[in-house]
This record gives sequence, structure tokens and C-alpha cells, in this order.
Amino acid sequence: MKTKILLGAGLGVCALAWAAKDPVIMKVNGVDVPKSEFEYLYHKNSQQQMAPQPLDEYVEMFVNYRLKVADAMANGVDTTASFRQEMTQYKHDLAAPYLADSVFLNNLVKEACERGKEEVEASHIMIFKTGKPTEDAKAKAFLDSLHKEIKNGADFGELAKQYSQDRGTSQRGGDLGYMVAGRYPYSFEKVAFGMKPGEVSDLTETRMGYHLIKVTGRRPAMGQVRVGHILLMDPKEGGSAALDANKARIDSIYAVAKADPSKFEALAREFSQDPGSARQGGMLPWFGAGQMVPEFETVAFELPNKSLSEPFRSQFGWHIIYKYDAKGAPTLEEMKPSELSRIQNPQDDRFALVRKNQIERLSKKHKGSINKDGLAALKAELAKNGLDSTFYVNTTIDSQALVNIGKKAYTIGDFKATLRGSIQPDKDIALKFVDEGVETFLSRNLVEAEEDWLEANQPEYRNLLHEYRNGSLLYESSVKNVWNRAGQDKEGLESFFQSHRDDYKWVEPRAKGILVQAKNDSVANAIAQRFAELPKAEAVSRLKKEFKGEATVDRILMAKGQNALVDALMFGEGNATPSNSNFTTALILDGRVLTAPEEVEDVKGQVTSDYQEALEEEWISALRKKYPVEIDRKVLKSVK
Repeated sequence: MKTKILLGAGLGVCALAWAAKDPVIMKVNGVDVPKSEFEYLYHKNSQQQMAPQPLDEYVEMFVNYRLKVADAMANGVDTTASFRQEMTQYKHDLAAPYLADSVFLNNLVKEACERGKEEVEASHIMIFKTGKPTEDAKAKAFLDSLHKEIKNGADFGELAKQYSQDRGTSQRGGDLGYMVAGRYPYSFEKVAFGMKPGEVSDLTETRMGYHLIKVTGRRPAMGQVRVGHILLMDPKEGGSAALDANKARIDSIYAVAKADPSKFEALAREFSQDPGSARQGGMLPWFGAGQMVPEFETVAFELPNKSLSEPFRSQFGWHIIYKYDAKGAPTLEEMKPSELSRIQNPQDDRFALVRKNQIERLSKKHKGSINKDGLAALKAELAKNGLDSTFYVNTTIDSQALVNIGKKAYTIGDFKATLRGSIQPDKDIALKFVDEGVETFLSRNLVEAEEDWLEANQPEYRNLLHEYRNGSLLYESSVKNVWNRAGQDKEGLESFFQSHRDDYKWVEPRAKGILVQAKNDSVANAIAQRFAELPKAEAVSRLKKEFKGEATVDRILMAKGQNALVDALMFGEGNATPSNSNFTTALILDGRVLTAPEEVEDVKGQVTSDYQEALEEEWISALRKKYPVEIDRKVLKSVK
């Protein structure tokens, strides 16, 4: 008992220390506003002003702001699905930099950079994954048997030709050429770049399949080159005569380019049969080793800068290359942005490593774990019928804990909800699917626990989060009570205008009416006659439709000097010449000169703005009566 009392006293001291560190500066409808949040917004507001705003003045503005937020919460805006979804996404986005392990990420980037200093010549034998655990197990067993044959002296290249399912390399004995770092899956590269020439790897798994890898050479990275080329493809018909003619043609193009290399791009546009690069004067993007066929790559890298190659053959036909530039392997700083972007792509193997690292870190911090008994019960249920409709209907195990984070348990029922009714009758695939799903479930809830921790312990995160949330609530509340109301309340707007007519006066008179520009006098007369027959409210829209192509019909409200045609017709200044050269006649229907607005539409923008201000004042007055506000003046005085 004595220990409990002392423990309670210790917690009380901690609470008092925290309260002293961040005291409550005010309560609005019972909701605490800590001093840190108030100071953050006050300083941010001051930085956006030409001169610092007096504290007392800001307090009034802040109270109005929090009253509107309180009203939104009282009306349940913060409980709507759309608002909660928006806030969840913002929390995730805001927390992302805090969740990243910069040391772990930088080590992955450094690892990629170190690999980029070398190139590895490799071959492989590949069997594709099927997604079916039984079949994939057979594939792995088969590759293991091939590995034993190779150890016993079997030829790697011949086995690749016979068994590899990578059609692009199998007929070359699995030859991949020289590999540049960053072009192959991380797990594949990690093995290949870690081997010596002559070595054959154990079974290596990638997202696509299973591999045996043989390294045959290593060399320093050759960097990248920028070249243009002219390609004449081998003719499909005509035999040796057609091939000879093609050779003579490439020789004649080469002779012209050699005599004047400045003509290379024009020759490429005219003659190259590689349509993608021909349009660019033969120019290809920067490329490194392993990206082109070997014959092309060899010439491109050996050719000096600003020089032209002689014609040479590849499997596609005859080429001529002009080399523009070359550069070495990128530095760590040069490759860091693109490498980080790749790591954050779920298709990159390292994405799973980053997530695994995150789960380990957050599990340690928040005491997260997968409940073994709950997982066993889940798998036992799946082993019966796979992931079918009965799995979701049967609730006998739903209350069992599946994931624990601190003292909070997340149940099998909670996990089922995340599957959204997914069906997978194959039991083995279902078990694998759920294994991955449980890890994702743990990860998601750990992230939420970390976001809650950040809100409680990181002032910068908390202030930004609360600012966004309250700003969204303020917006929704203002839309409902002021902006939409001012725009939709026609009777209220009209009444406001009538009671404030004296506030809306013009220094200059305005011409008002309907401006018509017509093809000729007969069309203009027909419009004037038709106007007399139509209701005024429908006149403009009806006339536009009935005389489409023959005239323009527009409402006007203009002061002198705004439009030359209106000046001539209404104020007697200048010539009444239509602004559109296709029209010859102009007139104004129902024209009159006003010295003051005659209806709300004449000054609608200004009246709407003023009406919004009036609604705002009325709303704030009502809020101050409706919701209590308590300000701690002592704490307020301590604000810097």
C-alpha cells in the first residue's frame, strides 16, 4: 500500500511538472488550449503580418477561431467519414519523416553507391514463381538439383539453355552481360555483386522467381555514354543481294557523315530505321553497361567523344554511331535522391527491408507483438476451407487477441475487417496471404501507435496536426454558416441590400441593358421584336439560342470608358461599330443610364461580401453566448 501511495505521488509530480511546462491558457467549450499551441499560432500569425499584432487583439481573433471549431465539433463534423479519412491521411503524411530511419536508409543508399563502382558479368538460370506454394516448392527443389549437377561438373550454360525460363537469355546460356548496379532486383544484385568470378550461387529468390547465378567477371564501372545512331535494319526478303544493297547504302551514308559530321543528325532523321531516335536526330538517352546489345555497347564505350564510328553490325542490322559525351559512375550525393525514391517503391525489394526495420523499431518502442495463440487459431480456421465466406461468418475466434501493442489487444475480428471479404479457396495460398496480412496489420497498428505518441510528445508534429484539423473544422463550419448561406439565401441578400441601399452608390453613372451585335439590320430588328414578346427573365438565354451564329446577346452594366461600343450607344461618344468584324449592326435593348444600383444584381459581389461579414458577426455573437470561454490571464501574461 505504501509503495502504491509513493508511486501515485511520483506520477502526480510528473503531471504537475508537465502542466507547469505547458499550462492551459484557455478553455473553449470545455476543451483545453495549451499555451504551446497558442504561442505557435500567435508567432506564425505575427510572421505573416507587416507589423506584429498586439496580443490582446490576437486573443479576440483566436477566441473567435476556436469558437467556430467548437461549433463544428458540437455539430459532429469531426465524426463524419470524409473528415476522419482526410485526417487519417494527413496524419500519415505528416508522420512519414518521423517514421523514417535515416541511418538505415542512408546505409542502403551507400550500399547501392558502393556497388555502382563495379560491374559484374553474370549468367543465370531462372524458374518463374507461380504463386502456388506447392508448385513453387517444386521449382525450388528442381533448381537445388541443378545446383548439385553444376557442382558435379555440369555445364552451367548448357543447363541454362535447356531449363531457364528467361527467354531473353536462355539461348545465350543465361548470359546477362555486365550488370550495372540498380538494374536488377536488390536480392539478385546482393548475391551477384558479392561473388567472385567462377562462383555459382545457391538458390536466390526474387519477386519474379528463383535463380542460380554464375559470375564470370568483374571490372570497374564504365559509367554512361550519350550517343546518336543511324540504323539500317536487315531486309526480311531479297536474300544476299538485299543484304549487299543494305551494306552499300550504309557505306554511302557513312561517307557523307564522315565528310561533314555536322550532317549526322539530318542523315539520322532521313535514313535511320529506328523511329524513336530518328525523330531526335538519332539521339539516344544516356545508357550504361548491359543496356544495349554487346556489339553496340562495345563500340559506344570505346569510341572517343565527338567522333563517328565506322558502320558495324548487330542482330538488328547496320549501325553508325556518333558519340557526344561520357561520364563516370554517379557519386553518393548524385544518386541519393533517385535511390531513395526507388527504395520507397513497394516493388523494390528494399521496401520490405525498410518495413521490417520499422516494425522491429516500433515493436521495441511500443511493445508490439503477434499473439502466437491467436495466429495459431487463425491458421487452424483457414486450414479447414481456406479463405471463403464461412471464414467471415464464423465468429467463434473473433474475440481472440491477434496483435498486442502495449496493453492494447487487436483481435482476429479486427483483422478480418481489414481483409474486406477477400476470397481464396486454395488453403496454402490463403495461409501465405494471411501471414503477410498479419504482418501488415501489425505494422499499420504500430504506425498508429507511433502517430499517437508523436501527437503527445512532439510539439512540432502536434501543432501542425492540430492546426490542420482545426483549420478543416473552421472551413467546414464557415461554409455552412456564412459562405453557402450568403450565396444561397436570395431573400436574405435582397433584404440586406434594401436595408443598406445608401451604402451602395456610384461615383460614375452606369449604362445598363442588353447589348446586341447582329449580322445586319434585319436580324437586329427581328431580335428587337422577339425581345418584346419574351419574359424579361428568359430573354437573354432565349435570344442567344434562337439567333445563334447570327448575333451576340449580352447583359451589360458599364461605366463610361469601359466599352467603346457602349459609350457610343448610351453616352453618345464615338462610333457605334460592332467589335466583331462579322457583325454590322449594334443596339442596346431596354437601355438606361443609372446613377445608383436599382437591384441587388447590380452590385451582387459587394453586397454578398458585406452580407457575409454581417452573418459572420451575427454568428460569432451567437457562439459567444452559446459556448463558455475561460482565459487564464496569468498564463496569458507569460506569452512571449
